[in-house]
Amino acid sequence: MGNRKLRVLSVFGTRPEAVKMAPIVRLLAQSAGVESRVCVTAQHRQMLDQVLSLFEVTPDYDLDLMRDDQSLAQLSAAIFTNLDPVITDFKPDWVLAQGDTTTVAMTSLLAYYHRIKFGHVEAGLRTHDKWQPFPEEINRRVAGVTADLHFAPTEWSKQNLLREGIDESIIKVTGNTVIDALQYVSKQDEPAEITELIMSLRAIAKQSPSAGGLLRREEHPPRNDIGNDDKKLILVTAHRRENFGRPMEDICQALIELAKRGDVEIVYPVHLNPNVQEPVYRLLKGKDHITLLPPLDYLPLVHLMKHTALILTDSGGIQEEAPAFGIPTLVLREVTERPEGVAAGTLKLVGTGTSRIFQEAKRLLDNEIAYAEMAKAVNPYGDGHAAEKIIQALISNDLS
Repeated sequence: MGNRKLRVLSVFGTRPEAVKMAPIVRLLAQSAGVESRVCVTAQHRQMLDQVLSLFEVTPDYDLDLMRDDQSLAQLSAAIFTNLDPVITDFKPDWVLAQGDTTTVAMTSLLAYYHRIKFGHVEAGLRTHDKWQPFPEEINRRVAGVTADLHFAPTEWSKQNLLREGIDESIIKVTGNTVIDALQYVSKQDEPAEITELIMSLRAIAKQSPSAGGLLRREEHPPRNDIGNDDKKLILVTAHRRENFGRPMEDICQALIELAKRGDVEIVYPVHLNPNVQEPVYRLLKGKDHITLLPPLDYLPLVHLMKHTALILTDSGGIQEEAPAFGIPTLVLREVTERPEGVAAGTLKLVGTGTSRIFQEAKRLLDNEIAYAEMAKAVNPYGDGHAAEKIIQALISNDLS
């Protein structure tokens, strides 16, 4: 390549992608011999922008493709046709994208059509069920077929790729960049909105005759005294497409049952999708011990997790973030592409059935030993240096 700089185009469009790509983008900007540019599809506009601001990332290209109620086909076509001239203009040596969104699938195909190398960040995640999660399972398989370099977060994801016939020489186990991002964000000051929320919940807790106060992570580092008289803070996130309809209603019913215990405070930042908003607000609004919030930016979400005793989620990212804080997590899905957390013991798959969710949460809230086993599980997702390993692989072309 001579003295010409290595050109790298990073493409992402949603908040989770931005969180996981931000450590790479920030480090690329500081790397000698690299010309780095960023293109955002803005598949999720508002949620994307707050992460860009938090990590101080300014896109070179902003496709601004978010539209109300657009279909997957419309979004895919828009990404395809609008990203094409960006690649033509920049002529990158590498295109990077992360994960399993529609942005990733279309970006990987477009890089292939341009005969440009594609690096897949967070490669090798699989449920082996093309409908769960939908459409993510197929999106990441498409990216896996086209990728020239696979950045697998764990040994398990590497083995998935090997079973699919991917040459081991182009697979690099790096850890997950979400840990890089989490370490960056958790060191920042707690936002006022979280401090005020916790104070408000404590005030509610003190008014309850069944509890002495809201459990704080900082006050009980091991959190193995979960059975005391303090209230427990439960964080809920549920928004996946496959849980729309009856599953979402069943999840809400489980939360109603949990709230009746009186020794918990449930906080649920509600996704903006109408398929989530309608059932959640219809069933949960006004219920005692349940606080519904607008979607939280990433910084306050991370700091809220620091106060949390238990998480119920169908989110992919939180399955990776919770182990870093030692928070037992019940996964509201039938299958997960992140079984490392299940194997390590910090995650447990419970599906979306009301009774199962309630019983598993109750067990953790009431059983100190069961709680401690999950809280002390080792984080399987890396050491916070994934971005360095990814960029080193690109620069050195060391694919061993």
